[in-house]
Parts: sequence; C-alpha cells; structure tokens
Amino acid sequence: MASVWKRLSCDGDVLNLGITLVCGQAFRWKKLNNEEWCGVLSGKVWTFKQSSDGIYYKVNSRLSEVESTTQNESILNDYFQLNIDLHHLYDHWSSRDDNFKQVAATISGFRLLRQDPVENLFSFICSSNNNIERISSMVEALCVKYGGIITEVNGVVYHDFPSIATLAEPQVEQELRELKFGYRAKFIHETAKILMKKCNKDWLISLREVPYEEAHAALCELPGVGAKVADCVCLMSLDKTDAIPVDTHVWQISCRDYNIPDLKKSKSLTNKAYKAIGDHFRQLFGKYAGWANSVLFSGDLKKFQDSKDLPSKSEKDDKRLKRKFNNPVAVTKTKKGRSK
Repeated sequence: MASVWKRLSCDGDVLNLGITLVCGQAFRWKKLNNEEWCGVLSGKVWTFKQSSDGIYYKVNSRLSEVESTTQNESILNDYFQLNIDLHHLYDHWSSRDDNFKQVAATISGFRLLRQDPVENLFSFICSSNNNIERISSMVEALCVKYGGIITEVNGVVYHDFPSIATLAEPQVEQELRELKFGYRAKFIHETAKILMKKCNKDWLISLREVPYEEAHAALCELPGVGAKVADCVCLMSLDKTDAIPVDTHVWQISCRDYNIPDLKKSKSLTNKAYKAIGDHFRQLFGKYAGWANSVLFSGDLKKFQDSKDLPSKSEKDDKRLKRKFNNPVAVTKTKKGRSK
C-alpha cells in the first residue's frame, strides 16, 4: 500500500539526508537519484526526498496495514531524533573546537539515527574489517535470506530485518558461510543464540536504562563484539550519546587533528589509545560527544568521497586513498578472538 508524498515537520537545514543516511551508521538506505533515498524502517518501505523547501516522505507498507500519518511522523521523529536542537549543538561544539567549526561548515544537517538495537547490533557485527559498501551488501543478504517480505516497490522486493529467533536457528551459520560471511557467520549465529537465552530483544532494549559503562561491558560479552562495535550500538541505538566508536578512520583523525598525548607514540589502535581518544572527545564536547565525533567522521568521509571525483587526482592516488580508508589498523585481540 503506497502513500502520497508528505512533508516532514522539520526544516531541511537540520536534516541532510545525503550525509545522514549513507555515512556508515545505517546500511539499508539506497540512493535513487540526486534527491531521493529508499529503505526499510519499522517494517515499512520509506522513500525520502530532499528539496529546497524541505524533506518529504512516502510509505509503502503491507496491504493489511492502515496508513497513519500520526504514527509515521512519530516513527520519523524518533528515528531522526528531531527533538534534539542541532543548531544549538553545532554552535556549542564549534565554540569548543576550531577544527569542528571548519568541518561543520561543510557538513550541516548531519543527524545521528536512533536505530533498532537488533538490526544495529547484527549490522555492526558484519562491519569487522569491512567497508560501507560491503557491510551494506551483507546486511541486505541477511534480510533477503531470513527477513519476511514487506512489499515490492518499482520492481524491487523489500524485506524486513530477520528476527533474533530466525538467526538462532541451527543451519544459519553454515548458510551464512555459503553467502561469504566468513568468520562473521559464527559470530552472528552465536550472538543470536545468546540473545534468545537473555529474553530475546527485551534484554537489548533494557540496556537503554543502564549506565553507559554497564551497557558497553554487557555488549562486549557477545561473540564478535569488541569495544568499537559495542560503542556503535551504545551510541546509535541505546541512547548513550557520549559513546565514541573508534575505528581506523577516527584514529587517523585523532592523530592528525588533535593533540592527544597518549597518541604521540601510538602506531596502532591499542586499548590505551582507544580509551584516550574517547576520553578526549568526551571532555571536549560533553554530553553529546558521540554526535560531535560522528560529524567529524562523516566530514572526513565526505572529503574522501569527494576526492575521488576531483580531476586533479590520478587513478593511482584514488586507489591509495581508498585502501587507506578501508584497511583497518592493527587491532588487539581478546582471548575469544574479538576485534577491539
């Protein structure tokens, strides 16, 4: 059942879809053209359009579902966290950090998404040693293989994200290996089985109510979840706004643009360096440090993506930049062989 275009009750300058949807925090949004994106959220297929007079959306849902504008607006307000005053935060962070001020001038309207913790967790288990394009293809493969069909839009069939119970079924690990998930297949299957023993999705939701340190430690007990993946889940789906996910790119930004003493002799992303980076940004940016750090990451990602289109760059240089972005730094392994 398709709806007509409706205007989202927010100004375009506080929500930049082109950055927010494709910067590596969610992996199911596809760019249709210069103005439109399509993807799955809350069991529905959404198409968004960014135009000069605002943000528009339309919904395609299962035939049995009744269209509710009020419900749809509530879903989008929660997902895009439109209750948070982005202008105030940008001004505050810019007053604290000249580097942020420069980045913010090129990347206005970035918002952190408030995601479903199940999809968020399993998506970032797929992220180990991967780039955004590859993660997106793996998440899509999960949905096509194990998720229920929602509807068909313009000849494309869209699927829901699979349930924990489905991912915990005995054959899943082998099937995922056949789909080229590699070692992540075991992590996905084992984590799903553990979550089934922990009251399914309710346990993940309950982590929204506990302190950041407790939620982070609990997530790190799951197979395939190290410090970075745990911080991604804390920040993007558990309301821990000061969580700082640190990957190779954030490490490079920290070494290049910030004077963090513990990084001066650091040649790789050690546990000590990871903590030093998080503590530095929390002290610098405050309660919403995770948002600010995500702006810095997305700004650098945008700069990298734009560089591939510059005529002054040779093909060789572009490949070098891509390798630099995609290849992870050396990581420390735990006893269970998880990435930190």
